[in-house]
Amino acid sequence: MFSWHAVARHNAWWTGRFDLGNMIQAIWNTGQGDFLMATNQTGQQVSRLASHVDPLLVVFTPLQWLTTSPVPILVAQAVIVASGALPAFWLGRRWLGDDRLAVAGAAAYLLYVPLQWAVLTDLHAVTLAAPLIMYAIWAAEARNDWVLGITVALALLSKEQVGLSIALLGLWIVVRQRRRIVGAVIAVVALAWTAIAVLVIIPSAGTGLPAPFAQRYGTFGDTPAKALVGAVTNPVDVMVTLGSWGRIAYLLILLLPLLFLPLRAPLLALCALPDVLMNMLAQWWPNYSVEFHYAAVPSPYLIAAALLGLSNLRQGGRPAWLGNVARAGGGMAIAVVVAGMLATVIRGPLPWFGPLSAASPQRLAQYDRTATAAALDQAAALIPDDAIVSAGNNPGGHLSSRRRILVFPEIGDADWVIVDRTRPDMYDRLDAHGFQQALDLVASRPDFRLVWNQGGVVVFRRADSAAVR
Repeated sequence: MFSWHAVARHNAWWTGRFDLGNMIQAIWNTGQGDFLMATNQTGQQVSRLASHVDPLLVVFTPLQWLTTSPVPILVAQAVIVASGALPAFWLGRRWLGDDRLAVAGAAAYLLYVPLQWAVLTDLHAVTLAAPLIMYAIWAAEARNDWVLGITVALALLSKEQVGLSIALLGLWIVVRQRRRIVGAVIAVVALAWTAIAVLVIIPSAGTGLPAPFAQRYGTFGDTPAKALVGAVTNPVDVMVTLGSWGRIAYLLILLLPLLFLPLRAPLLALCALPDVLMNMLAQWWPNYSVEFHYAAVPSPYLIAAALLGLSNLRQGGRPAWLGNVARAGGGMAIAVVVAGMLATVIRGPLPWFGPLSAASPQRLAQYDRTATAAALDQAAALIPDDAIVSAGNNPGGHLSSRRRILVFPEIGDADWVIVDRTRPDMYDRLDAHGFQQALDLVASRPDFRLVWNQGGVVVFRRADSAAVR
């Protein structure tokens, strides 16, 4: 179902250069022998690693050998994430000893609203961390160190900060299982990898910082080190930020679908804390909204902690009446599934629930094709596959399987320009005035001529380009 919705959203031209196109270009260039190279906002060819250390993207490269369409990759992402229901079931069976509750655990994973949004928010390597971490938690409990090592290693490759939560997972292994060597190795390797990624790989690959860092955490400092110092030395600012309603609502949406059960397994739930704090301290609202991909890493820890918390509650929870409720296997299984279903209806990404949904109406409307989508189909077909193109954010989601693609209003050496006037994007932000100025500037240039203007879509072609066919 989520594969279908992901493809429907793409076919409606709602996937964007940010972020599907960024990932697809890096994957496509890798398939051409140019490892994770992409075009940045200023038109430079740079390594993807200059922004985020997520080389796990290369696992999708064979799919770009078969077709330049991102559709198979979107389907693969949905299927891979859904596979995390298997270790959720295995953990439920191991910890709860009741197949009804184990099935409910798998359902809780599949119905978890943050994961649903992550699957339907373009493509991100870090989204794949969710099932990998679920497999890692199960492997740790099953003492299957081969699977544990492989899944931890792959999860670390999904984004630079994942090592922080993996390090806490290592601590959990030490405390819960008394496996000091295994847990310590995981913790040390994870922290070392994050340090290398942030302090070595990103600086050597490009600017030295993920591009949006200063914008998102500038209140505390414009570098990771300064932000950490700023947060520690200004605890009042931190508390004011964390205490805002938007951040509190974010926490509630993470915990309510799981009936607050993660709080009954606090050490495992603690593994989610690094990413939860980073999201809540950010000044950019999508970070602390579940309607994007930023909650992908905390999700498996909280789901697993809910199952372990339920187990703890069943074994002797206080107050006594709550323990008695938890021991009602069938009723508790129904409660877990109903909570997930209600959360899906009220805050999930599926467009069927109309007035019952409190999710963003704009996001819920992104699965239906419009006349503009049909016009974009025809306009994009004019542009050769090997041409250099400057595209608006939404057209860029379809045109990034090429060596170079610039983001409007950056023109540079582009031979083609394609924009959707119904969505006046300047890079990835709406700016109707700036967009119109940039569009007027292109229209006034003598070296570009208008070749398409229908359905709200405009295409220009460089008149003197030898590359045009």
